[in-house]
Amino acid sequence: MLIWSFIRRAVLTAVLVPLGVAGARKLSDRVERRRGPNNRVSRLLRQGADTAQALFGRKKKRRFGFR
Repeated sequence: MLIWSFIRRAVLTAVLVPLGVAGARKLSDRVERRRGPNNRVSRLLRQGADTAQALFGRKKKRRFGFR
């Protein structure tokens, strides 16, 4: 039972986090269209999406392993 709960949690994280990041980016774009590009809300949404993608998203492949 423990392994199934872990698998379920991993699958949900793999699906929900990218959807949430995409939704935050789309909402940020809509806010920028209405209120202009220099808006605190849109900047925070985009920074949150970037942070979530860095934490949970696919990692960049590096050419060398020491960086």
